[in-house]
Amino acid sequence: MTEQQVSNWNVPNALTTLRIVLVPFFGYALLVDGGENNTWRWIAYGIFVVAMITDKIDGDLARKHNLITNFGKIADPIADKAITGMAFIGLSIIGELWWWITIVVLVREWSVTFARLSIAKQVVMPAKQSGKVKTMAQALALGGFVAPFKHLDGFWEVPGLVVWWLAAVLMAVALVLTITSGVEFARDVARAKRETQVDAAAS
Repeated sequence: MTEQQVSNWNVPNALTTLRIVLVPFFGYALLVDGGENNTWRWIAYGIFVVAMITDKIDGDLARKHNLITNFGKIADPIADKAITGMAFIGLSIIGELWWWITIVVLVREWSVTFARLSIAKQVVMPAKQSGKVKTMAQALALGGFVAPFKHLDGFWEVPGLVVWWLAAVLMAVALVLTITSGVEFARDVARAKRETQVDAAAS
């Protein structure tokens, strides 16, 4: 079955759509009472975890059962960037993440996403290991910040702070990888375009 014959009505695309639908609910749960409501923060964390799990599942299903569609190619990265972008912005709004980190990450993420979509027909840019590690570090760090680990008290205060500091370290790693993988992507795009132009001139 060719890619053009694959129906958009399939499980991977449904999971992608679910992630997009979850974004406003996640944002609301995170921002309730300015982020001071632990119950809603746990709800936001649960939504975020569901989104990250479905991201992994829909990609695996699409590749395993040859369910890759044009809709999925466009919607999947948008869904990923929407949920993580809402997490970055929401955490900055409630004062738990510096705005400059959010701005740097979002500018890089959306620039790369739009670049991938704009050149998709001319140049195929496969995901690199550095980008995959960056995505994992971002997801784990954001999860640690979204959940109210920093605000736990009693018996859970110290374990909560330990988890929060681990998330902070992962956020620093994710920030470095976000910048370096973005530079790497720009370099690879420029090289691929040059090679394409050379091949076209030689044909």
